[in-house]
Amino acid sequence: MIILRTSLLKSCHNMATSGSKTSLSKGIQFGSAWLQRKIHIRPQRRGCHVVTDEVLKQVPELSNFAVGMCHIQILHTSASLALNENWDPDVRDDMEMMLNKIVPEVSSQAEISFKIFKISEQYPVFQGMPYKHSCEGPDDMPAHVKACFMGSSLTIPVTEGKLNLGTWQGIWLCEHRNHAGSRKLIVTLSGCLKDASGGRSPNSPGPST
Repeated sequence: MIILRTSLLKSCHNMATSGSKTSLSKGIQFGSAWLQRKIHIRPQRRGCHVVTDEVLKQVPELSNFAVGMCHIQILHTSASLALNENWDPDVRDDMEMMLNKIVPEVSSQAEISFKIFKISEQYPVFQGMPYKHSCEGPDDMPAHVKACFMGSSLTIPVTEGKLNLGTWQGIWLCEHRNHAGSRKLIVTLSGCLKDASGGRSPNSPGPST
């Protein structure tokens, strides 16, 4: 459900409608709507994955917004979000390789309980960091570090019912664990709704020039 707030300050409305100040307010849209939803992203193998379409399918109300912001927060500490290349999968493979080099795995303590291993031939594990936190496996503490580096949230502009992304930008889920389940995201939309007839907010003073 979209929550619509239309409480406007009189002074703002007067500025938008007064003849002397119209030029200053063209393109400004008044009133606000909010939507917040928890969504689930299917389990992914370790690495970086483009999930833009998977996110958008679970928030179809986005198309109702003329202008606004989309905030996406991941509810985990061993996975992260990023905006990056949406076309060439080699970029995602290279990013995983670099993350493994920057944040090596396996502490000397963890080696007592876990065998030295490789994620795959493509992504070798670089060993030797003296992590204290090793009770959840050799990939867990590095996952927390990578999540801090990459970030837990994104804020993306919304324009005419769509995320205003660059041509080659996509939403990445960066999965840092070897065996992870579904990841939960909170998506919050805020902004002005489209007019049912003209595609703009009902309170918009008119198109900008």
